[in-house]
Amino acid sequence: MKAIPPFRISVCGIDELGHHCEAGVTHVVSILAPDWPVPEVFGTYGEHAKLELRFDDVIEDGPTDLLPPTAQQVADLLEFGRGLVREAAAGDAHLLVHCHAGVSRSTASLALLIAQALPDADAQAILAHILRIRPQAWPNLRVLELGDAALGRRDTLAAAAASIYREQLARRPELAEAMRSGGRQREVDAAARVPPR
Repeated sequence: MKAIPPFRISVCGIDELGHHCEAGVTHVVSILAPDWPVPEVFGTYGEHAKLELRFDDVIEDGPTDLLPPTAQQVADLLEFGRGLVREAAAGDAHLLVHCHAGVSRSTASLALLIAQALPDADAQAILAHILRIRPQAWPNLRVLELGDAALGRRDTLAAAAASIYREQLARRPELAEAMRSGGRQREVDAAARVPPR
């Protein structure tokens, strides 16, 4: 089954939000760091449903003051997604998901929303679709793990993300050290377990 949901999709970073104000966005998932101000550009979007989630782009609990995503936030995301699917069935719907760079938190959250809308879609197809939309994607592993648990997908989304990590590291090997230093060793390890093509 193709991983094309019944709604239009956009994904971006904060700096790109202004490019989407005329795109007919009907639903926004806004993922921000806990202390980040709400982007003022949303005032130019017209009427839209919006879910704001606040967590840092980390995948582990740790001794720092950074806040990882929680199961409750994923539950809130999926509840928002159920409303999106209902509205998409009644007419045109356009989902915009953003985080700070449009790379990690947003792409992982988008994967969960597509997986929920298309429960029979293969996890690899879902992640491949996101990579086509957002070539720089590096989905946050913790968001995927929490989503797999909530959706009963038996870690298939998290496992599928390993291929994306491997592909990104093949293009930009320097990312490995950046991810390690950011506490994301498990993602780098997952990439190493993917057999070469």
